[in-house]
This record gives sequence, C-alpha cells and structure tokens, in this order.
Amino acid sequence: MRHSTSKTLALIALLLPLAASAHTGVDGGMHHGFVTGFMHPLTGADHLAAMVAVGLWSALAARRAWPDLLWAPLAFAGMLLAGALAGLAGVQLPAVEPMIAASLLVLGLLVVTRVRLPAVAAMVVVGVFAVFHGVAHGYELASEQGAALTLAGMVCATVLLHAIGIAFGWALRNANAWLPRVAGAAVVGLGATLLAQAI
Repeated sequence: MRHSTSKTLALIALLLPLAASAHTGVDGGMHHGFVTGFMHPLTGADHLAAMVAVGLWSALAARRAWPDLLWAPLAFAGMLLAGALAGLAGVQLPAVEPMIAASLLVLGLLVVTRVRLPAVAAMVVVGVFAVFHGVAHGYELASEQGAALTLAGMVCATVLLHAIGIAFGWALRNANAWLPRVAGAAVVGLGATLLAQAI
C-alpha cells in the first residue's frame, strides 16, 4: 500500500508542471479543442479546489476502498458534463457564481468533518454543485471550436483532479488528522471569500 501510494504521489508531482502551465496565459494554437478543455478546470482556483475537495472527501469518508471512493467523483464528473452541455447550449441558470462559492463552503466543511453520507446523498450533493461548475465552463467555452474535444479534455482534467484528491486523502486518512482539516478549512475560506464577492 505504501509503495502504491508513493508511486501515485510521484505521478502527481510529475503532472503539477502541466497544471502550472495553465496559468501562463499563452493562447497559441495548442489552446484549442482537447487541450483547451483540459486546461480550463486547472486555471480557476474555484473549480480546481472543488474538484480536489470531492476526491479528498471521498477518500477520507470512505468505509472501504471500492466502490465508496468512486460515487461522489463519478457523480461530479457526470453532472459537470451535463452542466457544460447545458451551458454550451445557452441554458441560463440563476446564481451560478454564488452556487460555485457555496459548493466550496460545503465541500470544505465535508472535508473538515469527514461526514459520511449514504452513496445516493453524496452523489446528489456533489452532483447539484457540479451542474453549476459545468454551466460556468460551458459559458466560457461556448466560443471554442471542436466542442466535443473540448468537453472531453475538461472531463479528463476533472477526473485527474478527483484522482489527486483521492490519492492525498487515502494517504492521509490514517496518517494525519490535522492536515486534511487544514486543507478543508482553506477550501471553506476560499468559498467564503468568493461568496462575499458574488453577493
């Protein structure tokens, strides 16, 4: 288990420069289609924090590795895609930014408290919030060419961020009680700041 965790964390460390490159602001030919979609969740602290928090909470609250680790991340990725399709289609939802901020508050508190919810309840909670994250992505990506590839890249990045959260959560669930709480509190703080700006 330790060897597997070490390999996972090493892979994440190798992928971090890719995430950092999303903040360079370069809009060359690479920033279209799949790459645009992949980079998009990595460029906003709100989306990145929410997706990692979903994975972190899933790992911290899981009673067993499978399938408990997967319910919430799968629901988030699926409903994010549904929301993005709605956003691309021009569907207007009210209070998108406040709901994204609220999602950070709720997800951060779930990480801090390690609350265990039934699978259906966990999927509903993260799924509702994921729709708003997806709609925001859809609005922003509406002008991009190659919507299918863009959405595929976005979902792949989302799954990667969930996996990062799961890997860290699983590694820390028995090792440190305070570090996940600090991470959750940071997500709560970000959510509170964004909510104050949005209302």
